[in-house]
Amino acid sequence: MSHLEIEDLSKSFAGRDILKDLQLSVEEGEFVTILGPSGSGKSTLFHIIGGLLTPEKGNVLLHGQAITGERGHISYMPQQHSLFPWRTILQNVLLGQELTGKADKERALDMIEKAGLAGYENELPAALSGGMKQRAAFIRALLSPQSLILLDEPFSALDDFTRQDMQQWLQSIWMEYKKTILFVTHNIEEALFLSDRIAILSTKPAAMIKEFKLPFDRPREKELFFSRELFEMKQEISQWIVNGRGELSTDEKDH
Repeated sequence: MSHLEIEDLSKSFAGRDILKDLQLSVEEGEFVTILGPSGSGKSTLFHIIGGLLTPEKGNVLLHGQAITGERGHISYMPQQHSLFPWRTILQNVLLGQELTGKADKERALDMIEKAGLAGYENELPAALSGGMKQRAAFIRALLSPQSLILLDEPFSALDDFTRQDMQQWLQSIWMEYKKTILFVTHNIEEALFLSDRIAILSTKPAAMIKEFKLPFDRPREKELFFSRELFEMKQEISQWIVNGRGELSTDEKDH
């Protein structure tokens, strides 16, 4: 039984199809990335999984149980860190647990230290850099009781150097805690570096058109970005995105 199962999902707005018979499965502890053209319905899919939207057709299953239209089953990290500015870093990362009445301060402090944020636990978010805020936001997602984490382009606002550091950090944290992650990015190299599997969406109406299971061993080092194998897979994925009637993002055009 898959951790997450998307069955024949369809959604439209104002008579325009956004998702059409979309299917996707994510296994327990797997890191799966969704790639697709801008506007292909990736955010709509996340909103349906999170219960913020209801599809016209299809189901969302978590551990075999239907959760379509229900909230509270997943942990979500958006593009911006969304830390509360009046709460300390420790208070922010404990928020998800506080909502369930099971705050584990000791574990939170341990994860803050592993994230390189020791000494900042009692600081407000304004004292942290962009990358540090994203680390705190991801710790909050990890500490939340939900077993599935949705990451919606969490590094898109960071500069290239910070972004690469965050990719390596995310990989190390995920390898340690092995939570199930569904990740959205427009950056193909980022998807290749982080993922176990990449799923490619067509443009609207979005449907799954291709999946890639990645052959790279873990842990992955920055040298992977310069390997011929990654370059060739990037070219193939780029072609699938173009053939899906979409355009590459600005990030990919520049690489």
